[in-house]
Amino acid sequence: MDVDVMAGFGGKQAWLAVAGGEPAAVLAALGLRDLGPVRWRDGLDLAHLTDDRVAVTPLLPGARDTGWVLAVGRRLMQSPPDVVELSATLGTEVQYFATHRVTELHRWQRAARGDLVRAFGYVGQTGEVTSWFGEPDPAERDAGLPGELDPEATVLVAERDVFRVAGAWSIDPTTLTGLPPGPLRMGAAD
Repeated sequence: MDVDVMAGFGGKQAWLAVAGGEPAAVLAALGLRDLGPVRWRDGLDLAHLTDDRVAVTPLLPGARDTGWVLAVGRRLMQSPPDVVELSATLGTEVQYFATHRVTELHRWQRAARGDLVRAFGYVGQTGEVTSWFGEPDPAERDAGLPGELDPEATVLVAERDVFRVAGAWSIDPTTLTGLPPGPLRMGAAD
């Protein structure tokens, strides 16, 4: 029998982290039809290569002794979800991360129970900070962000910084390995 194993993801990708979430509830909140279980590598490849699929993990252990459901796919890069609305709908913390090293686009957002806590966006191709809301926490400061936005200062953020912040807030998806605690589920936009 062929054993499925978790596979990490991250580069040129966007994903959500939902605290204590249920995969079915995450799929429903995103307005996706549940296509059922899929092998991890196959599901991640499909989510990365198509515009209408999103792969959703089972609950995974992560930062702050919290379980997290991750939802990943190119669809989330092209049409970023409203994390404030999702966090209100799901009644929990929702985080959004995106990174694309060609344009050096790097984003993260964090909302809890319908309130935006933090947002940061950066496009390295132009050196522009595209969003800044709230104060950077220690993980963001460790990634090189200043304590407050200074329009005259240069901000440099790289792909590895997105993973560093994701690891401190929830889960660094590049580290996913080993036997999964459950199946990966595939969602499709209608």
